[in-house]
Amino acid sequence: MIRGKMGCESLKDCLLDSSLAQGEKKAISFLREGMVETELSYKELNQDSNRMANTFLDLGVTKGNRVILYLQKSLAFIIAHCALQKIGAIGVPLNPGFKQSEMEYLLEDTQATLVLSGPEQEAVIKEIDPRLQTIVIHTEKPYQDCDFFSSASDTMPQIEIKPEDPGLIIYTSGTTGKPKGAILTQANLVHDAQNIITIWEITESDVVCHALPLFHVHGLCFELNTALIAGAHSIMLDRFSPEEVIKVLTKSSGEYACTLFMAVPAIYSKLMDYVGERKLDFEHIRLWTSGSAPLLVKDFEKIKRIFGKEPVEREGMTETGMNFSNPLRGVRKPGSIGLPLPNLEVRIVDPEKRVDLVPGQTGEILLKGPVITPGYWRKPEETGNAFEKGWFKSGDLGRVDEEGYYYLTDRIKHIIISGGENISPKEVETVINQVEGVAASSVVGIPDEKWGEKVVAAVVSKPGFKIEPHTIQMFCKKHLHDWKVPKGVVFVQELPKNKMGKVLKEEVKKAFLTTK
Repeated sequence: MIRGKMGCESLKDCLLDSSLAQGEKKAISFLREGMVETELSYKELNQDSNRMANTFLDLGVTKGNRVILYLQKSLAFIIAHCALQKIGAIGVPLNPGFKQSEMEYLLEDTQATLVLSGPEQEAVIKEIDPRLQTIVIHTEKPYQDCDFFSSASDTMPQIEIKPEDPGLIIYTSGTTGKPKGAILTQANLVHDAQNIITIWEITESDVVCHALPLFHVHGLCFELNTALIAGAHSIMLDRFSPEEVIKVLTKSSGEYACTLFMAVPAIYSKLMDYVGERKLDFEHIRLWTSGSAPLLVKDFEKIKRIFGKEPVEREGMTETGMNFSNPLRGVRKPGSIGLPLPNLEVRIVDPEKRVDLVPGQTGEILLKGPVITPGYWRKPEETGNAFEKGWFKSGDLGRVDEEGYYYLTDRIKHIIISGGENISPKEVETVINQVEGVAASSVVGIPDEKWGEKVVAAVVSKPGFKIEPHTIQMFCKKHLHDWKVPKGVVFVQELPKNKMGKVLKEEVKKAFLTTK
């Protein structure tokens, strides 16, 4: 039976261990617009999540049911996440900015029993399915005002949770255009957190500045779960703001002095723009990490210059947890994703012949280990295609050097990674093709200094139609989250295709790169 480093086999057990060990110690200080609004100790977090867990049971939620968290970043979101783990229900965190067309598919796919939403999100849910049980949480108000579960028992529900039980379903974009729900089991989640705690030496003395969203594996699993299991103190910002993050990070003494910061390259870019040429003191912060998108070598050097330490670049996926990291103690190589995490097996194979390659050669990265998803929710065909004789096919092309450091060189799939978010070109194309007068479109990602990649679209209009780029963008904005909306639109006579009629994405990219 799989056991975590601390002996716990599930998030429920790990959270209880932390509660017993830390007691009155602060678990989370929640900041709204830069000011501390609410603070919860580990004891309070345990009691409140027990109350919410019992409330869920009273509402008819049972083990294995899916519960959607369609909420803004908030303490209520965190308490709900912990509560669901205590009753064996499956949390489904979703971007609160998702529009109706996106939510229709996700509601149908999850077959959710319950949705926790904000007031704006409730309107979307009711438009799709008025009968679906929904709890509206006013996350714009202080956590203390969220009292729908306050009268429930604070005794932990006695429900057996096994390592193989699903804890989360986190959706990731796929090449088909329909998001796939990666199932993350208790064993996956515990091992992932313990790996991160081990390699980055996270302890109860750490103070973590949390500026990431909670609907993403980075902010929810890599950062929140890890901090709670380690017994660390999280300074939780309600949203990302360069000014507020820098204000938090420059506090050099006292209980709010941070020691650890996790972010994506786009966040670092905004922070560095905000700091400019000012000389600020960040010496108290022991670790700066970057992931979810490639960190440019020049940004590695810039982070080192502005923040005073080399960043630790790492790599992970929704389906696999964190896979690689540059070492905390040792050489950090700019441009490298680092070394494999504990208990992870890695192969690099020829994309066509499927034979193992030697160091220095580029091929597809295959992974095997206890953190890797058992598969995609209700998608047996996609699950089968994702594995090759027990090895997870990452879809990434990469290489390893003679010292065992790994590098990503490209992606086999066409997924666009912009600001750490995965975007399916097919999904955006489907929306663009609904615009009156559009004959065809091709969406690609092109390099962008701020976002890593930005979404752009090449569009073919039907004869007799005159369409403006602004029209395409406004239509997309109505149906898609803002980060999926094309930042650039060009009109072409025809899309470049091969003899089989397949659009040549690299040729589409050239149309933008030559007109920059």
